[in-house]
Amino acid sequence: MKITERQSPAGGWRFAAPWRFLGIGRFLVFGMVLAVVLISCVRAFWVDVFYIPSASMEPLLQEGDRILVSRTAYQGHLPARGDLVVFDGRGSLSPADSGKGPVLDFFTSVGQWLGVIGQDTVYVKRVIGVPGDRVHCCTASGRLEVNGAAVHEPYLYPGDVAGDFAFTVQVPPGTLWLMGDHRSVSRDSRSLLGAPGGGMIPVGEVLGRPEEIVWPLDRLRQIPSPAAGR
Repeated sequence: MKITERQSPAGGWRFAAPWRFLGIGRFLVFGMVLAVVLISCVRAFWVDVFYIPSASMEPLLQEGDRILVSRTAYQGHLPARGDLVVFDGRGSLSPADSGKGPVLDFFTSVGQWLGVIGQDTVYVKRVIGVPGDRVHCCTASGRLEVNGAAVHEPYLYPGDVAGDFAFTVQVPPGTLWLMGDHRSVSRDSRSLLGAPGGGMIPVGEVLGRPEEIVWPLDRLRQIPSPAAGR
């Protein structure tokens, strides 16, 4: 191991102990590990950022947007009709098992955490029905009906209809009926009508509520929440 020399204040030379540099290295490593742990805790329990990979929530959310999601928005209460929710679609809209194997799943998870790989099992949809609701498509005027009342949907993609086929569902306890705003391209609860669960998404799979678009910068804005009155 090379030992470096440096001049002392008295003008002589003294040796710098190599373990001082090792100590600085350990301090830097510890700082980086601590930063990763703190960021992980924030993202797991308070706020997280997700990438929008498709056009299913246009015009509000566009492909390529990054959204800030509050993980505490629904602590102690259920999402309300009209809310946007981010949820884990494994076992519903996505297979429970990726089929890639544990090693590839691990590296995929790391890439998703770093934001360099999209999360193809996480979805953003709008709450149309909450537990106990009866959702019907569609009225004579072509609108969704919840508990016998027509739903006003100003957020729909221009030119889209409320639903492209007829259905009537009753939302069981502990589940939600979710649909995209760009109905003609959205894969949502309607896609699972013939599957076990009948298209319902368990409340326990909800990760949080989108609060803001944070990227790209020209689209930086708060995401409106009809249920919250903003």
